[in-house]
Amino acid sequence: MTNIKPISDLRNYTEVLNEVKENSPVYLTRNGRGEYAIIRLEELDKLKASIRLLSNLEEGEKSAREKEWLSAEDVEAMLGL
Repeated sequence: MTNIKPISDLRNYTEVLNEVKENSPVYLTRNGRGEYAIIRLEELDKLKASIRLLSNLEEGEKSAREKEWLSAEDVEAMLGL
């Protein structure tokens, strides 16, 4: 269940932080609108890694479209396998 709280609840930040769990961030609103999300650092690291991976995959696909795809045999030869 989504955990949404007004930002004023941060006056008692310990209670709010205790509600932050893995895959269960706490969303904070300001004037009734979503403004912030509190997530655990481990989740932030996973999100950053996912973004880097997707960026690298996109870069590789773009390169393959522009220069040509390599066959499995070509890759093995390049790696000396």
